[in-house]
Amino acid sequence: MSAIAGRKLVVAVTGGVAAYKAAELVRLLGKAGAEVHVVLTAAGARFVTPVTFQALSGNTVWSDLWDSRMPNNMAHIDLSRGAAAILVAPASADVLAKIVHGIADDLLTTLCLARDCPLLVAPAMNRQMWENPATVRNVARLREDGVHVLGPDVGEQACGELGMGRMLEPALLLEALTSFFSVKMLAGRRVVMTAGPTFEAIDPVRGITNTSSGKMGYALARACARAGAEVVLVSGPTALAEPHGVTCVNVRSALEMRAAVMDHLAGADVFIGVAAVADYRPVQAAEHKVKKSGAALVLELTPNPDILAEVAALEKPPFCVGFAAESRDLDTYAEGKLRAKRLQLVVGNLVQDGLGGDLNTVVLYDAEGRTPLPRASKEELAQGIVARLAARLSQQLR
Repeated sequence: MSAIAGRKLVVAVTGGVAAYKAAELVRLLGKAGAEVHVVLTAAGARFVTPVTFQALSGNTVWSDLWDSRMPNNMAHIDLSRGAAAILVAPASADVLAKIVHGIADDLLTTLCLARDCPLLVAPAMNRQMWENPATVRNVARLREDGVHVLGPDVGEQACGELGMGRMLEPALLLEALTSFFSVKMLAGRRVVMTAGPTFEAIDPVRGITNTSSGKMGYALARACARAGAEVVLVSGPTALAEPHGVTCVNVRSALEMRAAVMDHLAGADVFIGVAAVADYRPVQAAEHKVKKSGAALVLELTPNPDILAEVAALEKPPFCVGFAAESRDLDTYAEGKLRAKRLQLVVGNLVQDGLGGDLNTVVLYDAEGRTPLPRASKEELAQGIVARLAARLSQQLR
């Protein structure tokens, strides 16, 4: 279940082209199970109408400080009561300045002043406005006052310029909110992990790889970050977007993956080997494309390093988690991997149950035995794995 499911969230929309993104954000929040209430400024309504937000949220849209639809005419009080948070998205330079100085001249700014819940802002403005010393001072003061500033991002802007000031995309804001409300079971921990396949070159255009999509590893990286960990994700080639709040290191081959892991392992509390690392690579990759001749092609292969085993065998290894994707005899192979590599936790699954897909069925193996998790999305399974990981880490400290 999402960390925002069942929570009351107030989304305040100010004037700016990025207001169109707020419509998608409201839709995503509702899909994740949140109860969304929209506050729309007069300037915001010039870009997206109240009808749109009412249809997407399923709730009344509020704009007027004196709206008589609220029984006591105190929307600025009642809207924030029981709210888990207020998110201003987009947050214009004007509204940021008003919040800093306690100005309350409309419903949104009065609501921000009268709140008893966290306030988050997603700035959106022209790059020159964002870089203006006044805005720089205001954002710094917002952070000092405990306001959570999400973004902005670098990118193409409505004015045609390129630079900092673009509002975070709705999916990233959803991830940021989910992380904000997640229990920080791994706070203070540093996690290094691998994900995806590796590609072992035969020649410049061909290679040996596998059908791993990287979805499980990326879901687990997000779950660890949401749980408060500092996460370094060493990823083979995938088509997935980098997880929010995670340091990503992109590699191609098993040798590159090993080198990246060793470069980032210092100070790690946990190492998680999710990647489907190719067991073998060609002894020699051809410099140029191998032409088809009609004759059999013979490849000489050599074993790739076992990254997980190497990390687990260090003099002072981190807590090591392995993955066992098997086509049969899961218990035998997964439990054997747990013992042979001296791991603390193994996540096992049958490839026919989820390799490359969005759903999976996994079994957790550790010193306490065998624990199956119900079939679920990889995002949900990642939460279960993190919960077990955090529990085992806590046991080590006792």
